[in-house]
Amino acid sequence: MKMLFASDSFKGSLTSGQTIELLTRAAREVFGEDTVCGGVPVADGGEGTVEAVVAAENGSIVEAVVHGPLTEPVKAGYGDLGGGRAVLEMAAASGLPLVPEEKRNPLYTTSCGTGELLLHALDQGFKEIFIAIGGSATNDGGMGCARALGVKFLDSLGAELEGRGIDLERVASIDMSGLDSRIKDTKITVMCDVTNPLCGKDGATYTFGTQKGASPEIQARLEAGMINYRDVIKRQFGIDPDATPGAGAAGGLGTALMVFLGGKMKSGIDTVLDLIDFDARLKGADLVVTGEGRTDWQSCFGKVMQGVGERAAAAGVPAVGLCGSLGTGAEQIFDHGISSLMTTVNAPMPLSEALGRAEELYYLAAVRMFRFIKTGMMMAGTAG
Repeated sequence: MKMLFASDSFKGSLTSGQTIELLTRAAREVFGEDTVCGGVPVADGGEGTVEAVVAAENGSIVEAVVHGPLTEPVKAGYGDLGGGRAVLEMAAASGLPLVPEEKRNPLYTTSCGTGELLLHALDQGFKEIFIAIGGSATNDGGMGCARALGVKFLDSLGAELEGRGIDLERVASIDMSGLDSRIKDTKITVMCDVTNPLCGKDGATYTFGTQKGASPEIQARLEAGMINYRDVIKRQFGIDPDATPGAGAAGGLGTALMVFLGGKMKSGIDTVLDLIDFDARLKGADLVVTGEGRTDWQSCFGKVMQGVGERAAAAGVPAVGLCGSLGTGAEQIFDHGISSLMTTVNAPMPLSEALGRAEELYYLAAVRMFRFIKTGMMMAGTAG
């Protein structure tokens, strides 16, 4: 019997790699030591993507010092996958956890560090760059990122702006003449699963601004600035970011990566699964086990379980999920190739206890799950 394990990390408790180790131990306890177990770390294009893909592809981490969201020095790593390919996470350079809660105000944060990370990758000779853009602390329309690569954002007097959220309202023109010439020969894939436009009630500011520290008054100012920024882009480039799905991702970074750098949007989980050659790993598998910390209706929108389940179903391989907890709409995942769900908790308990006992509870749940599977096989006459 051959099993493939491909679970997301359980935020704050278990890494994707740890789930592979625990599932392997549990599977061999139930089915015997000759059970073939393979595992691959997986992420959905958000936090942990670089770590998962580098581990799966036996890559390496490249480190760089860049400017964080408040322009403080930050050590950020990205992945070298070989063959001129690199994978980056915006969160490593411009992520919300890099800003202390009391200092969170997207009027003053910038995505410049993400641009510097891209520049570092260009300097290292990478020709194909994958960038995950979840978890940002910024609402600058991606100006900071683009500025780091040579794009100039000018006010009505021709003075160059810094590229922070507060500068959106002052942009009068955009000068592309200084853009790093290597960009045109670089394939940039933007890993993103949100479809928000740049402006409006579903845009960058009103959808994500609150979690970044923006009060209603600050949101109103940022939105007015974003509308100005959008109109300049429409006038100069003939592109309407409000008609482009994903333009509002990461505080508008999606706009900058597409309009100024020629990036192409692609589902985060599909990109990860392609990078780790997941379809090839499925060949010959009898069962896939996936999972995540919490499964609910959101799991069906570009998350690990959906992506893994759909790929498994396409290959004719049954897949099950082992999750920390289930929420509203969790059963919707059954429409995406997942046959069954089991939770790790085995009794009512506080979240702190569940997190503290995560490894123990996961292993015990994996044993229970595999015993159920073995029972089903015995009923079908396929196991002794």
